[in-house]
Amino acid sequence: MTGKVGTIGWTDLTVDDAEEIRKFYTEVVGWKADPVDMGGYNDFNMMTPASGEAVAGVCHAKGANTGLPTQWIMYVTVEDIEGSAERCKKLGGKILTGPTGSAGKDRTCVIQDPAGAVMALYQPA
Repeated sequence: MTGKVGTIGWTDLTVDDAEEIRKFYTEVVGWKADPVDMGGYNDFNMMTPASGEAVAGVCHAKGANTGLPTQWIMYVTVEDIEGSAERCKKLGGKILTGPTGSAGKDRTCVIQDPAGAVMALYQPA
């Protein structure tokens, strides 16, 4: 994930069967799937056919992704993930996961706004 504060740095989808769904997107969109070893199973970086650039992820609903809704989630870069999470709660939103990660490492937090829409916050190391 990359990006300036306030920009979308990554998008991914968490599903029960990432193997099957990555096949769907390779056929429908033309992406190529690059497996990412998750220790006993693979998630997938989805790559553009021409450049091979990673543009999205398709992930199993396991490990850190357990409990995430089955929908495309965009990751927006923030400067202070703890502060953003607190403001989310104060403004009527919910924290679905996180913040995860430790000081000096990339951190994420999945939130739900008061209308029910879900997105993730991302703070780079």
